[in-house]
Amino acid sequence: MAFMEKPAAGKVLLDDTAPLTAVIEASQSLHSHTEYIIRVQRGISMENSWQIIRRYSDFDLLNNSLQISALSLPLPPKKLIGNMDREFIAERQKGLQNYLNAITSNHILSNCELVKKFLDPNNYSVNYTEIALQHVSMFFRSEPKWEVVEPLKDIGWRIRKKYFLMKIKNQPKERLALSWADLGPDKYLSDKDLQCAMKLLSSCSHPYIYKVTFAMANESSALVIRPFSEKGTLKDLIYKAKPKDQFLKKYCNPKKIQGLELQQIKTFGRQILEVLKFLHEKGFPYGHLHASNVMMDGDTCRLLDLENSLLGLPSFYRSYFTQFRKINTLESVDVHCFGHLLYEMTYGRPPDSVPVDSFPPAPSTSVVTVLESIISPEAMKNGMPTVSRLLQMPLFSDVLLTNSEKTQFKIPTKLKEALKIAKECIEKRLVEEQKQIHQHRRLTRAQSHYGSEEEKKKRKILARKKSKRSSFESGEEQTMKYSNSNNSGSGASSPLTSPSSPVPPCTAAGASTIPSPPPPPAAPPPPPNLDVATQPDLRPVNSTSRGALLSSIQNFQKGGLKKTETCDYSAPRIS
Repeated sequence: MAFMEKPAAGKVLLDDTAPLTAVIEASQSLHSHTEYIIRVQRGISMENSWQIIRRYSDFDLLNNSLQISALSLPLPPKKLIGNMDREFIAERQKGLQNYLNAITSNHILSNCELVKKFLDPNNYSVNYTEIALQHVSMFFRSEPKWEVVEPLKDIGWRIRKKYFLMKIKNQPKERLALSWADLGPDKYLSDKDLQCAMKLLSSCSHPYIYKVTFAMANESSALVIRPFSEKGTLKDLIYKAKPKDQFLKKYCNPKKIQGLELQQIKTFGRQILEVLKFLHEKGFPYGHLHASNVMMDGDTCRLLDLENSLLGLPSFYRSYFTQFRKINTLESVDVHCFGHLLYEMTYGRPPDSVPVDSFPPAPSTSVVTVLESIISPEAMKNGMPTVSRLLQMPLFSDVLLTNSEKTQFKIPTKLKEALKIAKECIEKRLVEEQKQIHQHRRLTRAQSHYGSEEEKKKRKILARKKSKRSSFESGEEQTMKYSNSNNSGSGASSPLTSPSSPVPPCTAAGASTIPSPPPPPAAPPPPPNLDVATQPDLRPVNSTSRGALLSSIQNFQKGGLKKTETCDYSAPRIS
């Protein structure tokens, strides 16, 4: 059966570059060991999380496998006696959490198969090397002239992409490299358009694009054959690594960190920008620039893996540029990735974080100028420069290119339209992911601010002031109501007197009376104490009768009284 006739499992919807975070939620002791319950989350959504249970021995096994990276990882040491004490388990849990933070925050380790299998065994339990061998074997049935020399184990960073060293049977000295990969989540071309585009790669000719010998795809995967270069990639040149070594061994912790010479930076940078400009003008999506995708051929850089965007594979730097909404096209993605590459060529290592606030001393200030225009905080806010703009900058404008190789890359009109639609779909998914991350970041920032100690104190002070103000206003309102009720009653009838008030005696006409001295003025009420809550009056009050009395007084009408006749007997009567 031919390779192209094999039924497919479908494209892989899982984005392997989505970062995983892990938090140890609890621990439980069972017999003579302790198990740690870990919550793992992919991306920013809490819905996309799951629990795993790991023992210390599992951590120790993972750490031994990662020793090939030569990194010093903070795994807590073993303890044979007293390892079931509660205090020791709590302390070890903190140490294991620090270990998880270290491996998930390292860009290379977090994307390697060992860590993915440890944190997400359900999605990464398959042996991808065996699957690749099965597909390659089926390919050899229809193409018997090829022969596998040896597998190139883990020379790349992708989990679902495997490499094999090959040869042609009638040319045994010539070595070629075969790469096999699953279709990724950004595969939007139809199967027919994909097969057409893959065949087109072998006809592409450009001085700065690495030659493709053979390429084909089916419904679930694809393979590409290229000449094998003993010199390796630009990343191998920077890190002084051997091309056949494993990715973790070559690039995680190089023995010597040293950037390239200024002339190399200028020449290699100009060549890479020229090929990016060529692809952009052709309408061919790329988005996969990094130092391992640039093959060295003498003093010439040649771009690799043009098929990645066709297959829908996520970019090596995707977790970086999804954080910035201004990087929303594949052209701007290429420029952003070029910034990472230029930094690596200049300083011999990738940036610790992006954006970069300040740059170390460089061989030339013109290098820093270019870097500031791409990966500085201002560049992330304002957007990426175009490739044409970068070519005009002093670092690259005076570089003379001597390669006279003719370019040839004819894309049929129908396929060009399909590539345009696929590019738009890739960019749409990127924009949607950036929007979700931006909203999540705003929500997290608001929650963090709201939950801060300073903000809690402010809210307590405001609540206390509001409570005092409301109680004070409530007291004033009660006083005003009582005062208004008294005033309204005095306008309709004579003022009320309490039963204990003395009634002035009646005097005869013309009799003089001595007015009693006025009562002393009442002392002003003390100011209300706002710090102490007002104590309610606990004396019983007949609210119903009092309300009826006040209502009767307020509604009193003089005209409603019955007319009466008064007999005056006060005059003296003479008999």
